[in-house]
Amino acid sequence: MADSQRVKSFVCIALFSICLLQCNPIAFAILDPVDFLALQSIRKSLDDMPGSNYFASWDFTSDPCNFAGVYCDSDKVIALNLGDPRAGAPGLTGRIDPAVGKLSALAELSVVPGRIFGALPQSISQLKSLRFLAVSRNFISGQIPASLGQLRNLRTLDLSYNLFAGAIPTAIGTLPELSNVILCHNRLSGSVPPFVSQTLTRLDLKHNDLSGSLAPNSLPPSLQYLSLSWNRLTGPVDGLLNRLGQLNYLDLSMNQFTGTIPGRVFTYPITNLQLQRNMFSGRVQPDGQVSISTLDLSYNRLSGEISPLFSTVQSLYLNNNRFTGQVPGSFVDRLLAANIQILYLQHNFLTGIQINPTAEIPVSSSLCLQYNCMVPPLQTPCPLKAGKQKTRPTAQCNEWRG
Repeated sequence: MADSQRVKSFVCIALFSICLLQCNPIAFAILDPVDFLALQSIRKSLDDMPGSNYFASWDFTSDPCNFAGVYCDSDKVIALNLGDPRAGAPGLTGRIDPAVGKLSALAELSVVPGRIFGALPQSISQLKSLRFLAVSRNFISGQIPASLGQLRNLRTLDLSYNLFAGAIPTAIGTLPELSNVILCHNRLSGSVPPFVSQTLTRLDLKHNDLSGSLAPNSLPPSLQYLSLSWNRLTGPVDGLLNRLGQLNYLDLSMNQFTGTIPGRVFTYPITNLQLQRNMFSGRVQPDGQVSISTLDLSYNRLSGEISPLFSTVQSLYLNNNRFTGQVPGSFVDRLLAANIQILYLQHNFLTGIQINPTAEIPVSSSLCLQYNCMVPPLQTPCPLKAGKQKTRPTAQCNEWRG
């Protein structure tokens, strides 16, 4: 817009404001002209998708603070929730206009799922009061602006389910107030930056193309939810996991992590622990009673005997490892009592299980023993991936024992 046109716009807004005050001086506070123009630009760059009626209330001859999704404090916009928030409602299409950076008092910016495309405006970094930024499940592409590291008050960053590529900016990891970082289901690459915020409770980076290793002190002990699955991360994580004692959800599956799994992690207040399809090795010995309901250690290189402490797990996946010895009797007792729902032990080197061949496995329970160094004492249905062979070849068992 030319300078003369911009001046005219400000004059018109000022005259409109004076008229409103004269007609009804206590009706509402008049919106700051800068915010007024910013909302106009945002509106011009976005449209309702078919079936959405979100912008029906955006009539600029009335008070913008009454628009759907616009929340004001005095004469400034402090929150902007773009789109109909009801579940299943169609979203918006178009681009996020850089004018959003002019809403200087904005503390919250969110966009509902839809078909918004283009880059995330660099101007968002001008919103120094911003605490909540959630623009998920759209088609936003390009890199995550490194300038977001200037948002020192930011607590929640959710850019999940988009088309972001490139590295996660190191500057984001330096934000001191972060509590939720959700960048899953993008095309991000490079390493996971260190996060310094001691209030960070949720970090979700699953389904990207991240690589490299994690230093023992790269994530804060305040974490309660950590998901890094479906990446290409490598190296040991025992030092890191030993520091994360507040975790209640942990998913490191579908990576290339190596080394041992620390016994402490099994005593954390975790309800769901997913470590499958990595290259973890060595013995697995919990430090104490295990209260995890779902535990998946399948498709690793774990060895030694199976600890009886795992018998309290309701759904236990230990298949496709290198476990040896007898299956502890506590597993049999809890399985027959229907306290274990899933016990997958196939594709190991186990040599026996003390269970009566005529025992009836509860309908609610599943047991798979095939392809071990024993003849399964009873026939139970196994997943198709277990194959048709009931017993591991003797030569493999002898070689493993040797």
